[in-house]
Formats: sequence, C-alpha cells, structure tokens
Amino acid sequence: MIEKGAVFPMFYLPPVEYFTKLKYYKPDILIEKEEFFPKQTYRNRANIYSPDGLLTIVVPVVKGSKVHTLSKDVKISYDFRWQRLHWMSLQSCYRRSAYFEYYEDDFVRFYENRYTYLFDYNEELLNLALKLIKLPLNIIYTNSYEKEYPELIDLRNTMSAKKETVMQQKPYFQVFEERKGFLKNLSIVDLLFNQGPQTINFL
Repeated sequence: MIEKGAVFPMFYLPPVEYFTKLKYYKPDILIEKEEFFPKQTYRNRANIYSPDGLLTIVVPVVKGSKVHTLSKDVKISYDFRWQRLHWMSLQSCYRRSAYFEYYEDDFVRFYENRYTYLFDYNEELLNLALKLIKLPLNIIYTNSYEKEYPELIDLRNTMSAKKETVMQQKPYFQVFEERKGFLKNLSIVDLLFNQGPQTINFL
C-alpha cells in the first residue's frame, strides 16, 4: 500500500481532470477495485465533442441482481452493438482532428474485441492512454474496500459526470469549437486526438 498520494476510481476513457490529478500525485497511484459499482458515473461513460456539442458515450453493463456488485465484477453487456456506435462516434467527432489517424490503430481494437469485465476493459484503455501521453505511473490496486484512507487524498467520488468541474483548464484547439466554444474536461481522447504528443503539456 502506498503511504502518500491519492486513491482513484477506475474510469472509461477518463476526463482530462483525472489525468491532471494522476500527474500531480505520481508516481505511486492507488486505484479502487473493491468498491460497490456506482451508477451514472465516469466508470462507464465518457464525454466527447460532437458536431452538435457535448456527446456522452456509455458502456452498457449487465443488469445486476438487487445485490450490490463490486466494480471488478461488473460485466459489459453486448445486447446491442455499442462498440460499433462508440467507434463511429469517435470517428465522426475526431476524423478531422490533427492526430486521430496517428492513434486510430491503437484504439480500434477496443471496439472490435470483446471484453468480459468493465474494469479490465477500462484498465487496458487507461494503460494505453498513459503510454501515449508518456506518463509513467506505479499503479497499485486495492485488495479490500476501505471507507477512508487517512493518509491519502480520496478521489473516488470527487469527479462527477453530472456536474461541471471547478478545475481550471488550459484551453487547446478543438475541432468543433467554432460552434460551441471550448468545452473543458472532456475525455482524454479529445485532448489526445487534438494535441497528440503535446497532451502532457495541457495537464
């Protein structure tokens, strides 16, 4: 267990704020694996910039029984072709961006291959993003649920998909900004596809 730093949730294509905090608390990061899965959070949704403005893409999960499900045990649902929808959305939103083609091959496999568990899927996407950003971390996972971490900053419930972040963000060029202006704290893919190797400088 780490002695200082922060404990993070595991998100799907996390927002810029998440990576800003990873950079701040690096290199040792603790990620929560044993919590009960909270609904309507970034754990299975991400915000991207579409021609019509903010677009939320959601990874559907298998409906659990009435008993709480641990995050690591939540399974992805394939009742409809959400992977095709997500990939088409990413293409239509970022095909015109400077670096989409540069990273396309890295991401496409996540929308072609099936993953059983949401946590594993998110973990692989996170590792890819960290590699592309060139942000090396020593990630440790919880092996039991702790309500509080007296020595750590608890970020598990601080980044909400439902309300705007108070984080100050350095603006960067976005493909459709002439329509809706700069949208802050979108998924890391928005920053990556628009800024490529410069991404780390905007965190």
